[in-house]
Amino acid sequence: MSTKQNNLIAVARLSMKLAGKFMRPYSHEQAPKRYTQPQLMTCLVLKAYLKTTYRGVIEIIDASDKLRDAIGFAGRLPNYSTLKYFSDRSQVAEIADAMLVEIVKKFAPAEKEVAIDSTGLETTSASVHFRARSGSKRKKFLKLSVCVLVGSLLPAGMVLSWGPGNDKCEAMELMGKSAQAIMPKKLFADAGYDADWVHVFSREVWKAESWIPPVTHRRDGTLGGEYRPLMTEENLKNSGYTKRWKVESFMSGLKRTVGSTLSARKPSAMLTEAALKVLTYALRR
Repeated sequence: MSTKQNNLIAVARLSMKLAGKFMRPYSHEQAPKRYTQPQLMTCLVLKAYLKTTYRGVIEIIDASDKLRDAIGFAGRLPNYSTLKYFSDRSQVAEIADAMLVEIVKKFAPAEKEVAIDSTGLETTSASVHFRARSGSKRKKFLKLSVCVLVGSLLPAGMVLSWGPGNDKCEAMELMGKSAQAIMPKKLFADAGYDADWVHVFSREVWKAESWIPPVTHRRDGTLGGEYRPLMTEENLKNSGYTKRWKVESFMSGLKRTVGSTLSARKPSAMLTEAALKVLTYALRR
């Protein structure tokens, strides 16, 4: 018999453990008490991990004794519609944020370097071939901005918005949320975050050295601001700026593991699904 850890079981157990810290067993004292909120949250995590539907994840859990034991289902499983109602009515995205903070504090408390970046998640399952043949263009997508620890590749914080848009719009909120999990010594970002106020927030509020390649806008080639002139090629190289590419690795791994397409159709449900994707990938790591 193989002694190798089953990642699916490990994700389910860790999800149950962490969700239990931030969710009451039942949403109301007069609830039927058939299933706990951590159990339903874990089902949503497994749905994201397996890239399946609400009905599909229940069928998979029903077929696996080990999964049922890991989640704590002793008898009848919840109906797939129960998961959908729970996802829509509960503060799943906020719980996901809290669980990310707990993951970083528990598994990477000593890391001091982070990188931030954004990527897009598709809101339609239409193929590239179909869009090309139909002449349709990508007008709107869900924008995911993340702050990633460059050592463990764990996400310390995330911000969800609608793209396209300038990366700097989410920078302050992203750094503010990430500060709940970690107070780093260095921050790496690409030129999309080039602004002196980003440096000021990072260096004076967050107390972290910020390293961002500057974009020249002036005809004479000079750079305005207090910190932007410090972003020379030599200084960037000496700062270890090449570690910024770790956030690109995170984005690639996220999309390969949990997918880059959202199956939800309501905007609010899309935001919840995206948050679950990030949480699931963090639990998987």
